[in-house]
Amino acid sequence: MFINVLRQNKNVSILLAVLRVYLGYTWIMAGWGKITSGKFDASGFLKGALAQATGEHPAVQGWWVAFLKSAVIPNVELFNVLVTWGELLVGIGLLIGCFTKTTVFFGMMMNFSYMFSGSTSTNPQLVLLSIFILVSAMNAGRYGVDGIIMPTLKEKLFVNKTKKVKDVA
Repeated sequence: MFINVLRQNKNVSILLAVLRVYLGYTWIMAGWGKITSGKFDASGFLKGALAQATGEHPAVQGWWVAFLKSAVIPNVELFNVLVTWGELLVGIGLLIGCFTKTTVFFGMMMNFSYMFSGSTSTNPQLVLLSIFILVSAMNAGRYGVDGIIMPTLKEKLFVNKTKKVKDVA
């Protein structure tokens, strides 16, 4: 029942839009700060993650350390760009409500990557709030770009599928 309210209630879509804008603003500020400083380098963060992988109760698990050592650290320059622009683009997508479910999914992937690396900060809060956006399906983007383009896109896809079925028959 609660999920249906999240997915269908127009009043809840207003609350979801506010939540979506808050998340978008948070991501934009994180990405924009990195872009404008021109000094973002994830190397220090990654070294900190590796340091947290030791001891009796490591904050960073071995499988994540293996991923960091084999894929991320050797390509840190690429990841510096991906993190910076990923944060900014996720923020813009959420702020304007464009491909909201996909955008919030990638935001959650970044949040989980930060948490896997031993950083909590606001990441658990952002993940929790993002779950409401993800579960709400299209209702979170009702008052955004999704609310404008998705009905037209669905109509065109539905008409094309119906037309193909008639052509085959």
